[in-house]
Amino acid sequence: MLQKTQKLAERIGASFPHAAPNGRYDQESPGWWTAGFWPGILRLIEQDRADERLSRIADECERQLEQVLRDPEQVDHDLGFLWLPTGVANYKLNADRESRRRGLLAANLLLARFNVQGHYIRAWNFEGRNMDTRGVAIIDCMMNLPLLYWASEETNDPRFKQVAMLHADMVLKYFVRHDHSVCHAIEFDPETGMKLKEHGGQGFAEGSAWARGTAWALHGFALSYGYTGKPQYLAAAEGIADFFLEQLGQDIVPVWDFRATKDHRVAWDSSAAAIAASGLLELARHSSRGAFFRESASSLLHGLHQNFSTPDHEEGLLVKGTVHYPERRHLNVPIIYGDYFFAEALAKLRGYPGLFEKTE
Repeated sequence: MLQKTQKLAERIGASFPHAAPNGRYDQESPGWWTAGFWPGILRLIEQDRADERLSRIADECERQLEQVLRDPEQVDHDLGFLWLPTGVANYKLNADRESRRRGLLAANLLLARFNVQGHYIRAWNFEGRNMDTRGVAIIDCMMNLPLLYWASEETNDPRFKQVAMLHADMVLKYFVRHDHSVCHAIEFDPETGMKLKEHGGQGFAEGSAWARGTAWALHGFALSYGYTGKPQYLAAAEGIADFFLEQLGQDIVPVWDFRATKDHRVAWDSSAAAIAASGLLELARHSSRGAFFRESASSLLHGLHQNFSTPDHEEGLLVKGTVHYPERRHLNVPIIYGDYFFAEALAKLRGYPGLFEKTE
């Protein structure tokens, strides 16, 4: 991982890779939701060893990301994905006060997206063709809540944590089904907060089980338990983990949606396996079944390394990631968030904290 990251850094420097469809990473803008993951990988390495060049690149990425905070129409709910692996991580590692300022500004902007009637953090700003996005929340946001938990602890202000828990409680009520499968998107009436309908989103259909969304939920509820100690969050994380592992069976990488029909089972998602592995390691810290969840994570990581590593001449760490199957975008390719969570899980196995979790 270190060798491939150092080689990639030589080519892309302080930029923002997303997917590598032809063995070479593309570039996105600092406003794209995945922009925090490349500098996040560099911060994970910084926990383990000093590499001044990589740290300078991470610093420059963070400075570029600040411009996003100045445009309220560009900011959406992915502020946790952008700032936990960058500004917050740099503050924790290096006590950088500018990074603290940026992280707290991001947390305030995320707090401002909370709908008080529906108890949800609004996901997106764009106008949707088949939904009113003023009322849409998505499962991915469980991974953004640690930004609010961190801000509460850093400022001793309970508002951030209160909003994070209200959103998590809403997700537990509306997103997590009785069998612990998870839907991707719920639309609420933005005025009354009443639930209107479920959307398939990046999953196969309403009622399906998008693999990456399942992993987001597993990891996100484990993180929320770590910050709050609320037993319902731990129970949710354990149930979703069992569902993910049961659906996975003897495989290492899941099909993009566990409930996709046979003719659509042509794309896989290694990023879901990596996110789940890192989430299982977080869950193992808290659960009475910790040994089982840790062993499950280790098996996933070993399988990813053995069978889904990219060839030496290609960029990225993991093959067979899928960004958005319904729109046929980037199928079976390396993805930067797959790389990030694979690296984060490896760091956890080496005894380092993940960049989303609570640290003492």
